[in-house]
Amino acid sequence: MEQSKELHRHWRAAVDYTRGRSPATFDRWFSRIQFDDLTDGVLSLRATDLFVRDWVCDHYLPSIVEHLRQATGLSIQIAWTVGGVERPVASEPAEAEPAKKRAVRASPKRPPAPAAPPAPAVVAAAPSLPPAPEGLNPKYTFGNFVVGPSKQLAHAAALAAAGGGGRRYSPLFLCGGTGLGKTHLLQAIAHQVLARDPHKRIAYVSAERFTNEFIAAIQHKKMDEFRRRYRAECDLLLVDDVQFLAGREQTQEEFFHTFNALHALEKPIVFTSDTYPQRLERMEERLISRFTWGLVADVQVPELETRVAIVRKKAEVEGVWLEDEVAMLLAQSVRSNVRELEGTLIRLAAKASLLGRPVDLAFARQEIAVVQASRPAVTNVDEIQRAVCHHFQLRSADLLSKDRHKGIALARHVAMYLCKQRLRVSFPELGRAFCKDHTTVISAVRKVTALRESDPQVRAHLDAIERRLTGSG
Repeated sequence: MEQSKELHRHWRAAVDYTRGRSPATFDRWFSRIQFDDLTDGVLSLRATDLFVRDWVCDHYLPSIVEHLRQATGLSIQIAWTVGGVERPVASEPAEAEPAKKRAVRASPKRPPAPAAPPAPAVVAAAPSLPPAPEGLNPKYTFGNFVVGPSKQLAHAAALAAAGGGGRRYSPLFLCGGTGLGKTHLLQAIAHQVLARDPHKRIAYVSAERFTNEFIAAIQHKKMDEFRRRYRAECDLLLVDDVQFLAGREQTQEEFFHTFNALHALEKPIVFTSDTYPQRLERMEERLISRFTWGLVADVQVPELETRVAIVRKKAEVEGVWLEDEVAMLLAQSVRSNVRELEGTLIRLAAKASLLGRPVDLAFARQEIAVVQASRPAVTNVDEIQRAVCHHFQLRSADLLSKDRHKGIALARHVAMYLCKQRLRVSFPELGRAFCKDHTTVISAVRKVTALRESDPQVRAHLDAIERRLTGSG
């Protein structure tokens, strides 16, 4: 019994020590953690959900465990249970100290007055914390982001936007191809800001969700509530995939006024997009102008060395032991998409775990070969045209039209280039398929070939479409 009390006191001391460094942030998360037991070096904790468990593991447990090790001399291990939190650590009272007895001298001349009824206790209400943004991945932090030459500017700008030093640009516009880390940086900003001040009101939303909420607000006559959330009650606006506002005139109008309101209040605004602001199609010019008021930072395809570092970091985070040769093989096999690169590692680790074998070089080669062989082959021009139209959000008729708008022209040239590269089709045949002269096709193929080497955005477009054509995107 005495030993149990002693261990509990050590636990309380470790918690108080960790809380002391950032009380508000600590209480925000530990209000959803329950201490169950500490016996024989096994610390039993309970979390409301997996998100809270992962966050506490990443940010607070190392300090608490180290403090317990030093105090007890035990090798501390954690046993987690998810759900059923009844006694949160943050509200757990410290051991009560015995009250001091005070002698009361009665007056010899006057009898003591009858005791007055106790006055009701006045408890100052603690300011409530705003709800945490939905959809944040606890692993998308700056600490888990691998910075290479292709991402240095975007990373530094995002860190500054989160208050990490350096000049803060607003708006910050992060652009680049699919799966290169834009969403990771966007969520890392949210995590960093909340870690510094959990009272910050952050609106983290995709352009698609912003549109749906706007439509719902109109339908249910809740525009005042909608505007209050995104304007008056917003300290930081994070918008993912802003390109999906394209063509939605009424939503763009509302978004324009939301931007102006926040910018006038000097509230930070960060966007992500798959292309530069100037290349956004069917977007109002006044919005495009505002997107460029701050800093536009592109996230490019990572170099081989950076891809190797990304694989190693992901393996470390997921607890996967990986040989250097396997990390290099993965980095060489998946070149253009960080998300696909990480997903390939997870699939390999999962299958190796099920088979009870290590993720060694022979196993990795075998599995990667199987995946690549299973990808469907493109057999005709129509498939490529459909994939290009889906990527650029165009109609098939646009590719065959005489419209020379720069967005349509680029999509048409990309489709011609991909058809020539992937199919055994002559230039005259391609000309007929696109209702163009064969010399136009020749010019388009040469132009895209050159742009693929010199323009990272064109390269990102091609990589994304090729992944769709091979079934890996």
